[in-house]
Amino acid sequence: MTLDSKQVSSLIKKRAFEAGFSFCGISKADFLDEEAPRLEAWLNQGLQGEMAYMANHFDKRLDPRKLVEGCQTVVSLVFNYYPSPSLTPLNHHFKVSKYAFGEDYHRVVKDKMQVLWDAMQEDLGEISGRMFVDSAPVLEKAWAKKSGLGWIGKNGNLIIPKQGSFYFIAELLIDIPAEPDGPIKDFCGTCTRCIDACPTEALTPYWVDGSKCISYFTIELKEGIPASMKSDFQDWIFGCDICQDVCPWNRFSTPHQEPRLEAKLTFLEMERGDWEDLSEEVFKELFHYSAIKRTKITGLQRNIQYINKKNES
Repeated sequence: MTLDSKQVSSLIKKRAFEAGFSFCGISKADFLDEEAPRLEAWLNQGLQGEMAYMANHFDKRLDPRKLVEGCQTVVSLVFNYYPSPSLTPLNHHFKVSKYAFGEDYHRVVKDKMQVLWDAMQEDLGEISGRMFVDSAPVLEKAWAKKSGLGWIGKNGNLIIPKQGSFYFIAELLIDIPAEPDGPIKDFCGTCTRCIDACPTEALTPYWVDGSKCISYFTIELKEGIPASMKSDFQDWIFGCDICQDVCPWNRFSTPHQEPRLEAKLTFLEMERGDWEDLSEEVFKELFHYSAIKRTKITGLQRNIQYINKKNES
């Protein structure tokens, strides 16, 4: 039986939920004409800092058909990573972004996508395409917005109505048509809590200066933190959740149900001294399958030294 585009869309969403995804949205693969001038202006102003890779594959970032031959549909998927309050680090812990509490999200979400992909192959026959989890020149948030999963807030994050923003985003680029969803309206209103709370002033409405973001300094920056940087990182040594923590929409956040994303007890009980005395051997053992390994122990040590120096001054 041949399925029409509406049936294909419905089936993909059903299988996505069965695979464990929180929400699924469908878009027609096309040129992102609204994002093109914004991306160009962002790059021209150097707001990517030393993230030179952001300037690569400009055309592919704006048109998935240039990334995956024959692509007709972009399937946007989101996966909850908000931790249970009982499984968060001690109050006197250095701070780590919630997305890095458990196993590396690339591994966890990719496995879920493989389950979805296999189910789609069964239901729809031989389809061709590729799956991406923050691993290719794809504007994930733009596609999620286009498919109506949420809107992009003033802090640059995808915000899902009455759900919040603590979600991983992933995409399937496939070679069959599916009925697209439409975007929803922006519900940020006059709120500026994220902008007001950012200690490095990285945010202006709907504009993120990546070169000023704490996540950039603690993860992306490979050299030393510039001497000109005077901001208080508020104990964040890997990533930063400030602009999400203060967002009113995240009062709706509910704990995820994925065991692989739960933090290990050893991690939860680490005190400041444990972080400061972390050895290469213990770092590799603790964070072998964690996103934290990306910054390497030298990066963590640099971040801790910066914070301790600020606290002493």
